[in-house]
Amino acid sequence: MARERNEQLAAVIGKTGWSQAKVAAAMVRVAKEAGAEELTTVTRSHIAMWVAGTRPSGRAPRILCETLSRRLQRPVSPAEIGLDAPEPPGASEWHVDTLTALVDLGSDHVERRRLLEGTAYSVGALALPSQRWWDEAPQRAKERAATAGRRIGMSEIAAVREMTEFFSRRDQRQGGLDGRTALHQYIYDDITAYLTGTFDSDETRTGLYAAAAEAVYLAGWMSFDSSQHEAARRYFTLSLKLASEADDGPLAGHILRAMAHQATDLGYPKNAVDLAGASVDERRYAQATPREQALLGVVQARSLASNGQRRAATEALLRAENDLAAAKPGDEEPSRVWFFSEASLAHETARTLWTLGDLQGAEAEFWRSVRTRNAGAFGRTHAVTLGFLGALEAQQGGVEAACHVWGQALDAMQGVQSGRTRESAVTMRRLLSPYRNRGISAAAEIDERAREVLGRVA
Repeated sequence: MARERNEQLAAVIGKTGWSQAKVAAAMVRVAKEAGAEELTTVTRSHIAMWVAGTRPSGRAPRILCETLSRRLQRPVSPAEIGLDAPEPPGASEWHVDTLTALVDLGSDHVERRRLLEGTAYSVGALALPSQRWWDEAPQRAKERAATAGRRIGMSEIAAVREMTEFFSRRDQRQGGLDGRTALHQYIYDDITAYLTGTFDSDETRTGLYAAAAEAVYLAGWMSFDSSQHEAARRYFTLSLKLASEADDGPLAGHILRAMAHQATDLGYPKNAVDLAGASVDERRYAQATPREQALLGVVQARSLASNGQRRAATEALLRAENDLAAAKPGDEEPSRVWFFSEASLAHETARTLWTLGDLQGAEAEFWRSVRTRNAGAFGRTHAVTLGFLGALEAQQGGVEAACHVWGQALDAMQGVQSGRTRESAVTMRRLLSPYRNRGISAAAEIDERAREVLGRVA
């Protein structure tokens, strides 16, 4: 019996502008990221057979969807390319019970975490649920039955917040690679037990859900800083579910902002714009404090700049500057924004201006960030800022100036365990490669020091 050509798959491939050979090559890259060794030998012939009507087996449909999603910068489902039935209700992460997902993320500790850390970042999973899902989230939490006998009160909420703040400050000083396993264990062992207990009141329940959301969010941020991007995305998604069940709009906006930040850094500007737009939607922005509004706004500005929306990005930058100026000492603010200050705003503003092509403006903002930051408390971020500043100097042809700044960055990296500082060291060596063996002592010294950092940071 003759196979029927898969016109849906052919149409989606046509939208990518890629040949079948390019689809195959991109799919191999995604398969390697995901540890799908059986798909690392995919060739143009495989794609041609699938278009002709042969059904791929195993993980091939999912990896193919992820490949096409990355190219088109939007979710592509198996149903869209004719390789599966529409996803049934309850199959996506948004429809899995929140506590079930939390337990699942923490189970089979070492082996499961190792597999997750080797999984490719799923652009297709960034699509947000419907408004109805958000509206019904608080009621789902209310109806969830307790499965443990422990009574939960304000002391448990305080304990979670205290532990989250400890890990947050440690992350800012020493990077996400340091301490994330301990935070993961605390979430799995303690916070999960609290969430399955009996609450004193609705206020206690929402308070604990919000505190848990912040802890899980921090685990996501530390994974992001460790360059474990799919693990980070899953933590962010889970924390967003907890925040929605706590009916905490500003907290949900804070998490969506982090997801937008990650998508921008990984090169998915359209997805980032959608996530950043959702972060400032209605009460997520309106009910946030001025400091948090500024944080949401400056990340939105960078996502807009990355997507080529110059005017909107500029407007968002101005709004963020005004929002931070409106923050006053003594304001009642959530602890999650303790780190965001003039230095943080200047760093993100610099990256936005750099994207927009304003190199002088970006340089001035990077220097403002360096001058106004408490380098002792924010060692990781200080090193990252100096790394970017050096790269900007190098881009403008100032190799000696770049080496001077990079020397400061490498000093700041002492004791820091961070995927982002590691990427900074990689960038230093890449930009200095044309100057090797030219007798430039400053370049040789920085190149060697960056090599040492790469040997030290996991």
